[in-house]
Amino acid sequence: MQEKIEKVCTPVLKRITPKTRERAKIEALAKKLEKKVVSASKELGVKAEVRVEGSVARDTWLSGDPDIDVFMRVSTTISRKSLGGICLKIARKATEGSKQIERFAEHPYLEAIVDDVRVNIVPCYKVKRGEWISATDRTPFHTDYVKKRLNAQMRGEVRLLKKFMKGTDTYGAEIKIGGFSGYLCELLILHFKSFTSTLEAFAQHKQRIVIDIENYYKKRENELQLLFKEPLIIVDPVDKGRNVASAVQPQKLYTFIAAARTFLKNPDINFFYPPETTALTVKELKQKLHKRGSAIIFLTFGKVDAVPDILWGQLYKSQRSLHKLIQLNDFNILRDISWSDEKALNMFIFEIEQRFLPPIKKHLGPPLEKEHECERFLMKHLNNLGTVSGPYIEDGRWVVELRRKYTDVVALLSEKLKDGGRNAGVAKQISQVLRKGFKIFVNNESIEVYKKNSEFAKFLTEFLPGKPKWLEAA
Repeated sequence: MQEKIEKVCTPVLKRITPKTRERAKIEALAKKLEKKVVSASKELGVKAEVRVEGSVARDTWLSGDPDIDVFMRVSTTISRKSLGGICLKIARKATEGSKQIERFAEHPYLEAIVDDVRVNIVPCYKVKRGEWISATDRTPFHTDYVKKRLNAQMRGEVRLLKKFMKGTDTYGAEIKIGGFSGYLCELLILHFKSFTSTLEAFAQHKQRIVIDIENYYKKRENELQLLFKEPLIIVDPVDKGRNVASAVQPQKLYTFIAAARTFLKNPDINFFYPPETTALTVKELKQKLHKRGSAIIFLTFGKVDAVPDILWGQLYKSQRSLHKLIQLNDFNILRDISWSDEKALNMFIFEIEQRFLPPIKKHLGPPLEKEHECERFLMKHLNNLGTVSGPYIEDGRWVVELRRKYTDVVALLSEKLKDGGRNAGVAKQISQVLRKGFKIFVNNESIEVYKKNSEFAKFLTEFLPGKPKWLEAA
């Protein structure tokens, strides 16, 4: 099997390793940006130590997909409150004339597209190790730690792991994805030594994976279990109180485990390069929705004035609340997901067994041996307008038949969201947009949106079968 794995991985590694010309271009651009940030800092009167960090500094970036991270290390005399604003001004000046996108982690930072390369200009404080003020203060220490320990062969293994994770949609620590970060990939290779060994370790995962490269918790494993609750624990070598994997959502961890098992049994290039999605024709979409037989609810609304990380945080929070609302009203949810083009269109999608429910439901009360609970139950349901039948006794307990308040999931959502849905748990910024208006489409009604938005068309084409692309190779 190792021979089969190598047969797939060798050409992939060749494709993702930057060639001399590309490497020279990225290194030159990184130096140019470094100088521009230094110059802009001086011009705006801010003393900053400027360094290139991340995958370019550590030489673990993928050919054709470089990210240049330029960090500004500033004095601790600048307050946390003003750190983001001051450094955004510097970043905007240093990347004038380029497409600029404001991002947000613990504080704002700038993403720019310079010469077709994505560039992140990020502020942090110049501090001693362990004296962290902001989360990004650790990054220069991460870079120094990894650069000292990764050799050329291991850097290739990191590239393979990153590409595999990108192909299986488990890479990226941003809120939208909730996957593995680049630094986390580097630490996994430092620990397991190779791409294949990393997959083998995760494929055998049962309950929890714990990695402590620096042995901070040697003979103190109980303390580690109390400190970190996540299913994947990678103790940060530069900060023993931090789990590098804390941002990895369980769904992404389990997807990676399943993909690792499948790849090891049947190695295939599709894990690294999944086939492009061709959107279904309208006719095909109609046929699939009809054949499915469920009710897919598309709750669509307009632009949310928030940077992507804030937007996705708000979307996921609202989705969880609406999921709970729908379930509490007896509708059975098969799947649900948030989708956004991060511009003018956002939506929540709920696939429900059936849109309409019968007007009456059976509600079980307490068993007769629980006297006080029985009294309360009778007081609540006797002479209640919502009680259709009962209370009566069945199998030793009180039972009533109640009239449902909502028999149509669309009516439920329309009613609960007409004022923005704050009482239903919708996040503040989403609520503000919903208050201005939203549309709910069911099944074929979504074709109106499908025709107008090619990104959504591709997404829905992938969503309907529900099967990850890498499973096609199994």
